[in-house]
Amino acid sequence: MEVIPNEEELRRYVTQALQASERHPLLIDRYLQGAIEVDVDAISDGETVVVGGIMEHVEHAGIHSGDSACALPPTTLSAALQRELIAETKVLARELGVIGLINIQYAIFGGEVFILEVNPRASRTIPFVSKAIGVPLAKYAALVMAGKKLSEIGFTTERVPAHVAVKESVFPFGRFPGVDTILGPEMKSTGEVMGIDTNFAMAFAKASLAASSNLPDAGLVFISVRDEDKIHLEPIARGLVAMGFDLIATTGTSRYLQKLGLECERVNKVLEGSPHVVDAMKQNRIAMVINTPDASGTKDSFSIRRTALELRLPYFTTMAGASAAVQGIEALKNHPFEVRALQDYHRGWRA
Repeated sequence: MEVIPNEEELRRYVTQALQASERHPLLIDRYLQGAIEVDVDAISDGETVVVGGIMEHVEHAGIHSGDSACALPPTTLSAALQRELIAETKVLARELGVIGLINIQYAIFGGEVFILEVNPRASRTIPFVSKAIGVPLAKYAALVMAGKKLSEIGFTTERVPAHVAVKESVFPFGRFPGVDTILGPEMKSTGEVMGIDTNFAMAFAKASLAASSNLPDAGLVFISVRDEDKIHLEPIARGLVAMGFDLIATTGTSRYLQKLGLECERVNKVLEGSPHVVDAMKQNRIAMVINTPDASGTKDSFSIRRTALELRLPYFTTMAGASAAVQGIEALKNHPFEVRALQDYHRGWRA
């Protein structure tokens, strides 16, 4: 599976796909650039349908749902849009005759809701949702499939937590030399962790820590983003500078930041020769990496991502992920890091 930006890349991909499997069909979908992706898990007894949770992905559509971080409850979706997602989920579950769990993936683009896929089964997100809302969804689904009604179990209404839970993915890249860390529509993660707090920023920071991505509190941040991502860069860069970070970037990105009035050191790309950014990383000058390569620059930036991995530097390959990281760093710098038991978050919910 691959996101194809132009006809030339389509011809290349189709040629490779047919060589790999001539007898299988080729499915082409329209890609919604910049769409918000949402996972919804629900349980149905054939009559009553209850949504367990609405998870808003941090990364935009195009990153596999198993690799994207997500937040429950959603952080940017309006109440009206959430009601629409709940209503559509209930209609689909009833029409499909689902008895048990159902997972639906939506994309929200221009305020319109698109259905990506409907899975009449349990999803990998069920353990996360169950812990986030304090409801054993797998247990209830087993009872429903054995003939119980949700009314008998006592679970007939949605439970929206007062806290925020963030799921973050864990990747095995460090175990495979030479593997690129860039994310895409094919799943690469092998596990996931969860962070919980009263707000998204601190929950994301906790999830990052659990995933062994230690967000820095100071230092030099390397930034190199593709042209189409530069319109999203200003709040990220200004947020970093406001917190005392220094910026270093390749030529195009450094010029863009300087035009915004931000001080930024320029550094060579790897293909431009030493001293380049990988040299700076190996000299322990870099505290964090933000790198979103385009198709033409993937090979050049591979060494950047791989070096960041080997040096255990936090790195982000999407603007949405970088934005969440900046929010997480700000939360860590301005608020005390508190630890509470999972049971404390759910205290008073149970009958």
